[in-house]
Amino acid sequence: MSSLSAPSTTFGDHDSIVGLETPTVLVVDDDAPIRQALERSLSLEGFEVASAADGETALALVSEAHPAIVVLDVAMPGIDGVEVTRRLRATGDDVPILMLSARDEVEDRVAGLQAGADDYVVKPFAVEELVARLNALLRRRPEAVAVAIDVGRLRVDPARRQVLIDGEQVELTKREFDLMHTFARHPGIVLTRAQLLEQVWGYTFDVETNVVDVFVGYLRRKLEAGGGERVIQTVRGAGFVLRA
Repeated sequence: MSSLSAPSTTFGDHDSIVGLETPTVLVVDDDAPIRQALERSLSLEGFEVASAADGETALALVSEAHPAIVVLDVAMPGIDGVEVTRRLRATGDDVPILMLSARDEVEDRVAGLQAGADDYVVKPFAVEELVARLNALLRRRPEAVAVAIDVGRLRVDPARRQVLIDGEQVELTKREFDLMHTFARHPGIVLTRAQLLEQVWGYTFDVETNVVDVFVGYLRRKLEAGGGERVIQTVRGAGFVLRA
């Protein structure tokens, strides 16, 4: 990691970030030298930087300050990074989260991503790679001008992050909506589990997991709650397809 010097903003209590035009990155790490080095490096890269040393402060800052993206260490005392991510996603907060960890096992990466993280970087890392990943995640943020997609009885509105079926709104979690949006952008096209893992969960490595099947099941139950026909169909040996 580059040892660079630049001003940064540290939030130890519940200060607010307001009136900022450049993206604000919230850095959460209980290791002070790493946290401070990240603050300096990201400031020099043009980001506004806020920081927290523990999960409780991080949750308060995300709720009050609404950063554009969060860099979150996994191993912290008290509320660790995985639990912070779970709590944010449980409230419907879809702020992009990039996890940092010294753990390089596939199981650890999968646990972080399944909790709702968008990317996972193993320590030690190059600042240049971290910045590239942050910018990539920010580019993936939905645009307010995104056009709603109509597929049969379904309407998927990425600007409002809403799904309607026969005009009635279906309440979805952040991950369920991302999966539904992916299907809606490819109606009638069979999507493999590997494609869905990459597009929705960001898995870019081979992994044995049934998370796609689990979330397809969640979507089906919600979309079919009123007794309607199945719109997400299984293509045996291939994947899933939206036919509405």
